[in-house]
Amino acid sequence: VQLVESGGGLVQPGGSLSLSCAASGFTFGSYIMSWYRQPPGKERELVARSDKGGGSTNYGESMKGRFTVSRDNAENTVYLQMNSPKPEDTAVYYCNARGAYGSSDWGYDYWGQGTQVTVAS
Repeated sequence: VQLVESGGGLVQPGGSLSLSCAASGFTFGSYIMSWYRQPPGKERELVARSDKGGGSTNYGESMKGRFTVSRDNAENTVYLQMNSPKPEDTAVYYCNARGAYGSSDWGYDYWGQGTQVTVAS
């Protein structure tokens, strides 16, 4: 199983940045895909979550209206579009895959290695 994040880096406040997470080794379409982040010195928190088909999403409160999660089940990839980032969005961003309840993958939980996003001018 692999989750490989890419797209992190330095972005200016008010700019935009797109993260990708390429998945392999499991049945991508049976998993809920999420982005989490861990700011320096703080606990990991939910950024955004997508259901198996991508039709239902939810977001952390401070990300609503600025970030968008999407997925391509044909390409086994989940994306996070970050618009109008703020300095407080600086964190390591992690991709997470969790087997959907009721599926044969229920109970499986995988993490990527993380990608650093720094919002600064």
